[in-house]
Amino acid sequence: MNQIHSLVGWLNTQLSWVLIVAIIIAGLVFTVWTRGLQFRRLGTMVRIALDSRTGAGDGISSFQAFCISLASRVGTGNIAGVAIALALGGPGAIFWMWVMASLGMATAFIEATLAQLYKVPHTDGTFRGGPAYYMQRGMRNRPLGILFAIFLIFTFGFAYQMVQANTIAGVVKATYGIAPIWTGLALAAATAAVVLGGVKSVAKATEWMAPLMALAYLLLALAVIAVNLPEVPHMFMQIFKGAFGLDEALSGTAGGLAATMLNGIKRGLYSNEAGEGSAPNAAAAATTSHPAHQGLIQSLGVFVDTILVCTATALVIMLSDPSLYTPGVTTKADAGATLTQRTLEFSLGGWVGPVFSIILFTFVYSTLVGNESYAEINMDFLRGGRAGELFIRILTIVSVVLGAVAELSFVWDLADVAMTTMALTNLVALAFLGKKAIQTLRHFEAQPDPVTAQFNLDQNSFMDDDIPGEVWHKRPGHEAGKWFNPSGEDALTAAD
Repeated sequence: MNQIHSLVGWLNTQLSWVLIVAIIIAGLVFTVWTRGLQFRRLGTMVRIALDSRTGAGDGISSFQAFCISLASRVGTGNIAGVAIALALGGPGAIFWMWVMASLGMATAFIEATLAQLYKVPHTDGTFRGGPAYYMQRGMRNRPLGILFAIFLIFTFGFAYQMVQANTIAGVVKATYGIAPIWTGLALAAATAAVVLGGVKSVAKATEWMAPLMALAYLLLALAVIAVNLPEVPHMFMQIFKGAFGLDEALSGTAGGLAATMLNGIKRGLYSNEAGEGSAPNAAAAATTSHPAHQGLIQSLGVFVDTILVCTATALVIMLSDPSLYTPGVTTKADAGATLTQRTLEFSLGGWVGPVFSIILFTFVYSTLVGNESYAEINMDFLRGGRAGELFIRILTIVSVVLGAVAELSFVWDLADVAMTTMALTNLVALAFLGKKAIQTLRHFEAQPDPVTAQFNLDQNSFMDDDIPGEVWHKRPGHEAGKWFNPSGEDALTAAD
């Protein structure tokens, strides 16, 4: 077993820098191509998100799709991941998480818009789509789509599920003294209750759960910030100094500036998932009048995840007592969600422990069911049928139990390796198809009202060639973007 741990750790080290370079280049290129969309259109993102709760009929609304992706994004990466980044990279790692989020918002727009463009109708009344679909239908490369789907199923159906379970099991043990195996079994049972109902069931569960958990956690963090308000400017100064190696005392236990950048970027990507190819699976499921709507909404998700929630966690930890967190002293073994819990208790009192464990359980639970829906969508792409869907649901339940009792460092290294293979495959597709998303953006920005913008491919002068399938072609009695295959065939097969 130790040899497997060592191999996974070695692979993680080798692949990390490749992914970092690729994801930064992609973010810079897409920021230029979209003319800084993430800065110009932040207000529009909020307007569209708030206006998108209805209008989907029996399908999944844009707001529900946003909540599914938010449920997957806002999880242990925002709590345990930030704590690990601070331990290994020091306060400066938070700055590089911000950089990743700022660039990642443009990348998130591109991948989510492509997911909408190339989505296909499903027999359950929703849509299916994501990187595997735009690889097949946009690049005409089904083998690459199959490869991506396999990577995603392993990442979100197994590796990431282990991370979630491992995190909550550690906190429950620290708070209540309950053995991790019992936490794993209880969480598996609760997860099964939702995932066995399919993607629509997940959408209903996460619609209220994801925003509520994020708000509750932010309120706790804001309380800590309010109690320590005079120290907050000094914390931001530490972040900026540490980001550029201006103070060696602010380095993490993993080393100097390179480790600061590496851990900030890796944990930022794990948390907000921009460019990873995961959120487009939720984006494609939405019934919306314009593909750019989901692009903007998913871009907003990156902002909420990293700029708001991750920053809140960082300040909570940095504002605590030096005995709990000191740059260069606190190790990875001391980090994780339990560090965040201890620092919250330091600032607000012991009553926070049980409250935090409940919030974290909700984080983990909603992330588990959101992750499962991603894996299920990609099993559909592989045409696994009912047996494939059942396999994904069982895999999720089993991985929760295994993750609860596994070693922390192994679980995180495995998740990093899985995420890297998936993200690199997705970035290849974005490089080939990004132009289509930009053309869609130009069409969107030519509309008089961004909230009510309509899109169809018939006589569309902004798109240089046709998009396969029927979803975005207007048909009598069917609004573009909401069209369903009227034949009795399997919709997925008919739309290939």
